[in-house]
Amino acid sequence: MRYFLAFSLLFCSYFLNAQVHETMPPEYIRTISFNGETEFSGTPIVKLGAPISIEFDDLIGDEADYFYTIEHYDFDWTPSNLSKNEYMDGFDDLRILNYQNSFNTLQIYSHYNLTIPNRNTKGLKKSGNYLLSIYNENDELVFSRKFMIYEDIAIVRAQIKRSRDLEFIDTKQVVNFTIDGSDRIVFRNPDKNLKTLIIKNNDLQNSIYNLKPQYSLGNEFIYRYDQPAAFWGGNEYLSFDSKDVRSATMNIRNIQLKDIYNTYLYTDGVRAFEPYTYNPDINGNFVVRTLQGQNPTIEAEYTWVHFALQNYQELNGGKLHLYGNFNNFTLDESTELTYNTETELYETKRLFKQGFYNYKYVLVNKDGTIDEGFISGNFDETENVYTILVYYRDIGARYDRIIGVGSASSRNISN
Repeated sequence: MRYFLAFSLLFCSYFLNAQVHETMPPEYIRTISFNGETEFSGTPIVKLGAPISIEFDDLIGDEADYFYTIEHYDFDWTPSNLSKNEYMDGFDDLRILNYQNSFNTLQIYSHYNLTIPNRNTKGLKKSGNYLLSIYNENDELVFSRKFMIYEDIAIVRAQIKRSRDLEFIDTKQVVNFTIDGSDRIVFRNPDKNLKTLIIKNNDLQNSIYNLKPQYSLGNEFIYRYDQPAAFWGGNEYLSFDSKDVRSATMNIRNIQLKDIYNTYLYTDGVRAFEPYTYNPDINGNFVVRTLQGQNPTIEAEYTWVHFALQNYQELNGGKLHLYGNFNNFTLDESTELTYNTETELYETKRLFKQGFYNYKYVLVNKDGTIDEGFISGNFDETENVYTILVYYRDIGARYDRIIGVGSASSRNISN
């Protein structure tokens, strides 16, 4: 028994270490925009054969050479058993050829753009999880981003419900859904081979993995969980719009020109104890735009945006962070707010390209968990978008396919 336990711990450790994680970029790589068929940047979830594109800025601005690779992964983000020529038509490990230098900006930068398919990477042939990695000329990994490709086979229907637990009826949102194979696919051993992923607002850090079907009606599988499929409702994101560096616009108190532009936002406060107020947002996303040029990709300025938060709640050893898709919902030292004893505010600053940005403040507890509602509050009325991905590996297959995608908005929440 002792040897079995030791082996099990060793296997679990190997399994966790084998999972791939996204690598965050260095400070000089900014404004990564990863797009599929949706309006806004995020983790692309695209139909097999559809294009994806990634754009980013290098603030050194020396026209450095960057290269890209694409790898295929299974549901649990461990490498799949497919060889590269099985999932890719063409080649990768090639230099990104499409780039431009900034024009008439105080902060110089080189803007890079990669679209797949292209002349060399003609397409991806399999559905599933993928990782796009960007390397420099010294073959050093600069950053990586995940994306998913799906086949439109299974029908996924979803509804957003209020929690059946009265303790959370006003603060949580529950995702109920069904997976219908219809006559297009027959699920064999679904308890083991059928897997699911529920993503809130295209934020992979805020996801629920691998719920099992509760029951089936023929070839239709039903998921009507309560707490296992529940998300905190959160609140609408805050926003600022820096498209005009010559005058203050939405949520901007003033703008100063130093070495580059500095944008000072109005002080934010705690919303957790206030009534919910609907305020349309773009669910944490951003759009680059400028009024000072025709082409925002190379003519938009970079500006230091200064944030200030008034908070009198005890943090109990936790730390307050800035949160949004401007950095792929990642929390690190660059997003942490520090307390200013002179102003009695929590403050930070971050470099942003001109545009419209969503953001919010979250608490990172001592154990590393994220309390998204500590400052913003949690409300069942909050508008959120949920995406359900269905993975399936048939008997004898060598990789996990994504055979269906469904989505639902909490705008239509019901009891």
